[in-house]
Amino acid sequence: MKLKIDTVVFDADNIQKNAVIKLKSKHLVSTEEIECKESVAYSTFINSHEHLISNWYPRAGKNRPYPNADIWVEDMKTSESFLERNKVWLNDGSFTLHNGTAKLITTLGVYKNIFSGCTILQDHMPNQKDEYYDSFPINVIKNYKQCHTLSLGNWWGGKSPREEWEDSKGKMPFIIHLGEGVDSHTAKDFEHLLKEDLLQQNTILIHGISLTKDDIKKCAEAGTTICWCPESNLYLINKTLDVKACLEAGVNVILGTDSCMSGSINLIREIQIAHDIYPKIPIKEIYKMFTSNAQKALFLDEKYGKLSNETSNLVLLKKRVDDPMENLMYTKYSSDVQLVIHDGIPIYGECKYLSHFEHDIDDYFFFNRQGIKKFVIGHPEQICAEINEILGYHKDFPFLPF
Repeated sequence: MKLKIDTVVFDADNIQKNAVIKLKSKHLVSTEEIECKESVAYSTFINSHEHLISNWYPRAGKNRPYPNADIWVEDMKTSESFLERNKVWLNDGSFTLHNGTAKLITTLGVYKNIFSGCTILQDHMPNQKDEYYDSFPINVIKNYKQCHTLSLGNWWGGKSPREEWEDSKGKMPFIIHLGEGVDSHTAKDFEHLLKEDLLQQNTILIHGISLTKDDIKKCAEAGTTICWCPESNLYLINKTLDVKACLEAGVNVILGTDSCMSGSINLIREIQIAHDIYPKIPIKEIYKMFTSNAQKALFLDEKYGKLSNETSNLVLLKKRVDDPMENLMYTKYSSDVQLVIHDGIPIYGECKYLSHFEHDIDDYFFFNRQGIKKFVIGHPEQICAEINEILGYHKDFPFLPF
């Protein structure tokens, strides 16, 4: 099936008007060309930092701003939001997420991403069994090594930071929170990282609020990636990464949502916040952060992070303004997402597109959004019903469009 689309963003530097894309999918039953007027096609989005188990609402933190996030971690545990989530899933200390009620919350987090056009995400948690990653309808990356922080160590599970990095063998990302604060305690993080010899080409530093311009230059020289989570940073610390210095130094910057306990309700919101903070940074540079830059940092297949004339991965958004980069700033979250295709499978969008694919209606949930009939793969409404039954009352999540 071919889509004739008003505007196609093949990558940040290759944008074409009235372009035709051929969808590759073994599920197609239609060979006709469909005209997509007032639509913009993008590569599917990549969320480079997520905590699926923490996608609860509202955000936690009574004593903001915090001098460092370690303090928030403890403060969060007494918040009403955290205690409410504990009614659904109470961690036994093992951070085992592949079974039991944990899957209710983590799968809701996956839907948070689907409804914003994100089909690839990195769930920053101790490594889980393969069945955990394989159970989701999108790509929750399983090939990575991690540590929580150098200051707290791997309190949530895993080996020492150095052992985790050695296990990566430089062939997968090594991911660690670093510099999430503004005090002298946090300022020591980068020096500690250097002493552990963890400033490596496959290292991804999450947050980096405390990094100096000299630290940032060293990151660029080492090829180390920095993941920016602007809304979480502002909410918790009231300061964020010096992204301007990162781009000037040539650091590979990527974008993440953190979780709803501290960050954005979805990646589209995060994109818009990023632009609000740095309005002079070209939007195409922000676009790279959740497409091509993320593909590189997370060791993803080259079919991700950009579009080609034949693709099995695509996000179609409503065209609100002519400039496709500026269009992202006007996108109204899930309302403007017209179609999401992941590895040839339609996972979210308007029902008029689903009819062109072979599908079992029992595999999808159907709902109306502002007068438009929509579908999503799986059954998030059943997950919500189970959560409501456990809580004994109805719980709303702002990232759900139904």
